[in-house]
Amino acid sequence: MTIETQGAEQGAAEDKLIAAPITDDVGFLLAKLRATGSVLNNRALSEFDLKERSYSVLILANSGLEPTQRELADFLSLDPSQIVSLVDELEKRGLVARAPGKQDRRAKTVTATAKGSRLLVVAGEAAQRAEAEALAGLAEDEIAQLKALLRKALWP
Repeated sequence: MTIETQGAEQGAAEDKLIAAPITDDVGFLLAKLRATGSVLNNRALSEFDLKERSYSVLILANSGLEPTQRELADFLSLDPSQIVSLVDELEKRGLVARAPGKQDRRAKTVTATAKGSRLLVVAGEAAQRAEAEALAGLAEDEIAQLKALLRKALWP
């Protein structure tokens, strides 16, 4: 069986299952969109030796907000040990730097280096193309509305 044949069969199976009641479940829809987006993001970011999680840390490190590792873990819904590993990886590549926190010197803030900021520009363009692919069925105003509704649901 060729890859094209497999893809066609998978597409037909998905088309068939769209009528299932689960497609009215918000949790399922969010998980499905998330999974699709992750695949597309990771594919787009691979040329920069980044994955979605490390890219997210790099964006937040470049935000000017000087997040601590704990804040990153909480915001990204990751275990603190996962953040430490992600920051370690980015730090080894010279993309971020840790510094003692201004409020609590035991807390480590994470900021992007100049190299990290430069990489973020090109990786961000690739991530935007992946987002456009994931949301290709929506008009620009619908994408803006979807983002607004998701932010409102997450941070009422």
